[in-house]
Amino acid sequence: MNLLKKLFGGNTDKSEKDRLREKVRNFDVLKYEGVRALKKGQSAYALECFEKALEINPELELRDYYSQALIMNNKLRPALEQLDEMSKAQPDNILIYMRMANVAYMLEDYDVMTHACIEALRIDDNNSEANYIYARACIGKNELINALALLTKAITANEKYDSAYLLRSETLLKMGDLNSAENDAKWLAENAESSEDILLLRARIAKAKGESDIALEFYAKVIEQNPFCIDAFKERGAVKLSLGDKEGAEEDMRQVLELNPKEQNGINGEFTAEGTENIQQKVEQAYRSVDPYGIGGIGL
Repeated sequence: MNLLKKLFGGNTDKSEKDRLREKVRNFDVLKYEGVRALKKGQSAYALECFEKALEINPELELRDYYSQALIMNNKLRPALEQLDEMSKAQPDNILIYMRMANVAYMLEDYDVMTHACIEALRIDDNNSEANYIYARACIGKNELINALALLTKAITANEKYDSAYLLRSETLLKMGDLNSAENDAKWLAENAESSEDILLLRARIAKAKGESDIALEFYAKVIEQNPFCIDAFKERGAVKLSLGDKEGAEEDMRQVLELNPKEQNGINGEFTAEGTENIQQKVEQAYRSVDPYGIGGIGL
């Protein structure tokens, strides 16, 4: 960018006082030019401005902006490094740890995520969001009992925390506690705006309970809301197949292949080129592996 060339392009003889004054001016120009670029979505240029500014003054507020630019540029590990530096300077700033936890979640680094959540809860033990994010870290580490306790704590702190109810229901379903999972799903149905995730959850609970007709109704609602939901087509096809509706199962699998041709690897071969009997066998084989929560459900 021309601004960077203008600021750093030359090096004329100046007094120490003039150099210091210019340094301060350059820092301000770079910082606020970077902020302007960040707000306009020009994250690569913002990153360049912030890096130059940090060479002049590693200011805490600047690190905050820099971490945001790094995240926008998908430079997540460097973003964590900046957030760690910020946390050392402000160890009681919960917002730093919350951002750190969310970045670690994107990296699937559940240990860093756990550390950040523990620090956040040290500052505010009843923070509903911190408990919720900590639960997600526990789920990532397959510590489901701890996750349930944290989600319950998040809901106690915020009785209208839809996301916490949804995640708790999904976790209960994964653990095979269908009645408790359904209780949370019913709360969502009565208190939260209907969404694809909630409808898909209710379909999966019904499927796991062997309530095939109800499951099919909910899968249909998911697909009506989002005609591109691969999981809904795939799982609905499994229910249809269990009911002996092989044509319906094949139709859903064709939709899966249209939406994601890579799924053909699970069926092995060109779906439409196979004979009917061969197609049915391979569809059945593909659907045997459809069990999103690993709890069995309808046997095929």
